[in-house]
Parts: sequence; structure tokens; C-alpha cells
Amino acid sequence: MLDLAGVTVGSQVLDLGAGTGDQTMLAARRAGPGGMVLATDISASMLALTQQAARGADLANVQTRVMDAQRLELEADSFDAAMARFSLQFVPDVPRALAEVRRVLKPGGRFAAAVFSAIERNSFRASPQAIASRLAGKPFPAPGPGQWALNDPSTLRGAFRRAGFRDVDVRPVPFVYRFQSLADALRNLAEAQPPLVKLLDELSEDDRVTAWAEIERTLEPFVGPDGFAAPSEALITVGAR
Repeated sequence: MLDLAGVTVGSQVLDLGAGTGDQTMLAARRAGPGGMVLATDISASMLALTQQAARGADLANVQTRVMDAQRLELEADSFDAAMARFSLQFVPDVPRALAEVRRVLKPGGRFAAAVFSAIERNSFRASPQAIASRLAGKPFPAPGPGQWALNDPSTLRGAFRRAGFRDVDVRPVPFVYRFQSLADALRNLAEAQPPLVKLLDELSEDDRVTAWAEIERTLEPFVGPDGFAAPSEALITVGAR
């Protein structure tokens, strides 16, 4: 994603929906002291963690601002690159957000966004959500913005092009979720996957027990001699202003 966005030494970078900022740190190291990364998110508490991590890593070139991706309170033509790591699909008005990103990019600047691809290629995240949704009596995937809202390459390509981006490219990127054990994988689901946690919270205590038992059975095939390994896939879309 950083390569496709063109993040390099001296870059002025916008991180859209930065969350706790893992990718912010990577971009800041690339940009170096002469560059800058502005991490934006609607969650002040997440950005506080980003700022804390930046201080701990001695990265003085990281700034944070609470900001809605649909209304970027930033000057036009002010960034060399922009990126969104697993955040664009949660934006209610994607066309408006893309138009805003294009506005704040300098001519020739590039925007790269990573989202999850097809549900069937992301069992570790999708299967538990499907189980919890069924027990909650809800459709899966849920309509509207959410984790799976932009998992179709043609949808992404069309959205970028309609926003005015040039040289739009969408590519699948395989990766693997690895944990030492199934128990560690289940712990990650419980602690680091808000869409699943929200669904589970809506269940009765008995249904939560049922859900976790079924989730564990569903994920057992990913356990091998080297621990837990679940193949997954992202889509990375890039376009230039």
C-alpha cells in the first residue's frame, strides 16, 4: 500500500481512518524527518494511541487530527500521498470521501486504499461474523457501510474513476493470519475485531456460548504443526490525481 501510494523520503502523507496507527508509523519512517504524516480518524481515543506510539518510537513527524473522511478540513493540493488501511469501507458516503481525498492531493499525488476482498477468501474474519449474525437473526453481510462493503474489484474501480482518479488499479493481495494456537486466534477475535464483538454483545448468554463453540469448530481446520494459519486476502486500489 505504501509503495502504491508513492510514500517516500520527504512525502507529506494523509492517513485516512488511521485507527491506532500501525501504518502511520510505517509511513512516518519512510517519509523521514523531512516528511510528515497526518493521521486522521473520527475516534479521538484511537488517535491518542497513535500519538502515544509515535512518541514512543521517537517519530516527531506524526500529527493527528480528529476528522471525518467525508469532510476533510484541509487545504487543497497539500499532500503527496494518501492512504486508507481497512477504513474506507466504513465510510457512509464513499464517493464524497474519495472526492475529498482527490481535492487535498497535489497533482500527480496518489491514493491507495486497502479493504478486505471476497468473504469466501477471508474465513478468519467472515465465518465468525456469519455465525454470530445467524444467531442474532441478522443478514450477513449487513447492508450499508461495513467490513465487507467494498470487497468487489469492479465497485472499487468504478468509485475511484467516478471521483476523477486516473490510472486506477485494483489488485488482490494475499496474506495469512498467524497465531501460536487456536486459543490465541480466538482471543484476537474477542479483543481486536469490533464488528464481531458488537454482534456477540447482542446475543443471550446461551447463544454466545453456542456461537463461540461453533466458531472454534469452524476455525479448527486452520491449526497445523506450526500453529494457527488462516489464508486471507485484501484488495488494494490505487489512483492518481
